[in-house]
Amino acid sequence: MKPAELRLLSTEEIQSKLDEARHELMNLRFQAVSGQLTDTSRLKQSRRLIAQYMTVLRERELAGKEGA
Repeated sequence: MKPAELRLLSTEEIQSKLDEARHELMNLRFQAVSGQLTDTSRLKQSRRLIAQYMTVLRERELAGKEGA
């Protein structure tokens, strides 16, 4: 999902997607340690997705502070 598409989502939706992505990353880490993970690039993709979600949430937080 592109950052422009993320910005169209509500804060609650982004937060729930962030929670899901963190859970997925945890599962991927367990799979990597146990040797079950075949596509290791998914770890990097998951971390980037989490960073994108957090960036959009932080932008909204800062925009709210500037407006107040």
